[in-house]
Amino acid sequence: MAPPSSPPAAGEGVYMVKSAQPCVFRCGRGCLAAFTFYFWRCVTIANTAHQINEEIRDREVRLIGADGAQLGVMSAREAQVRADEAGLDLVKISPTATPPVCKLMDYGKYRFEQAKREKEAKKNQHVVEIKEVRMSPGIDIGDFNTKLRNAQKFLAEGNRVKVTVRFRGREMAHTDIGRKLLMDFAAQCGELAVLDKEPKLEGRHMSIFLSAKTAKR
Repeated sequence: MAPPSSPPAAGEGVYMVKSAQPCVFRCGRGCLAAFTFYFWRCVTIANTAHQINEEIRDREVRLIGADGAQLGVMSAREAQVRADEAGLDLVKISPTATPPVCKLMDYGKYRFEQAKREKEAKKNQHVVEIKEVRMSPGIDIGDFNTKLRNAQKFLAEGNRVKVTVRFRGREMAHTDIGRKLLMDFAAQCGELAVLDKEPKLEGRHMSIFLSAKTAKR
């Protein structure tokens, strides 16, 4: 039920105050209760990136045919009539132009082909990941070579590699061993990668980052 536009007769006890602020109800017993009203506005919101057909309400538009031909400046109503006669949609492609530019096209087909192109581009896009290889200062040659091969594989795939040496207990007194280990690792990846930064010690970890020289396509 819509709220009354004027206060009720004396003794009825409740009335509503209209304002742009949240409406306040006052009862005869002196208590106050604040309520926020949300007003719904009926508007047409396009689900697409363009205004189409009846959504276009400009006084004049410049119309382009489906074949790219310039059809001149006309009212939006006349442009819609031409679209209807051709069995196509009227699509506003340049809303900031004066007058706005519209084109006749099959908008459903256009959106389908656009989504298809975006999907194909996403499929062909290579996302660079950061892979991590961890070692200890006392790693043996066999484990070192295994981790080296893994890192080279990651780099060949176009990924970035973080190489970390973790120091335990008294190993912190010999961080130079870890630094040399990291530099040797980077040197043996030299054909595939570049060293982004010199070894950096953070707490008990010393790390380097290797980036592939050429990203995989």
